[in-house]
Amino acid sequence: MDHENKDHENQTLQIPLIAGYNDNDEPVVEQVTVVPVAGNEQTPGSQARTQAPSQLGVEQPGEFRLVKSPAFVRGLAADDRIRYPVENAATYDLLEHSGNLSIRVFSKHNTEELDQALTPEIELIDGRIDISSPGLLVYTIHVSIGFQKIEDVLQKTLARFPDTLWFYGNVYDPADGVTPLNWWQDIAQSV
Repeated sequence: MDHENKDHENQTLQIPLIAGYNDNDEPVVEQVTVVPVAGNEQTPGSQARTQAPSQLGVEQPGEFRLVKSPAFVRGLAADDRIRYPVENAATYDLLEHSGNLSIRVFSKHNTEELDQALTPEIELIDGRIDISSPGLLVYTIHVSIGFQKIEDVLQKTLARFPDTLWFYGNVYDPADGVTPLNWWQDIAQSV
């Protein structure tokens, strides 16, 4: 595990993924932290930490594993494996779900107090915080914990924080926001 974490630190880079489109139909891009998957051909210097893909020569498709769950790109979570870049609307292909759920918590207020209340509760059920910023918290937790347990923790804790909403980042189809993707069905059967 320590070796894996060290690899992430030494090889992380940022790639731009399309999170959606604004009112002018222009792409909204989120820089997502990834690590090349073993065997991925990269240019010299790809060991440098958190560089832009253009600096690394990521013009050819390669395989990457997400280090953190994204804040706005729907359908992905930490440790998912993707191919990037590709020529489609999303600019990536999802190759493999990791089994992790992405949970996004939005608040009209500063999230510092919310972070102090919710993060320890999420950690008690083996989750972790990936992003903490004013107005937004992003968590990663494995689907094997169970939707009901996760939702109970969120509802119990968030009841104390008005003007706060949470959403799964990779459970529903990004096209309509309501159709379950059901990628976890195979994982649940193998656990």
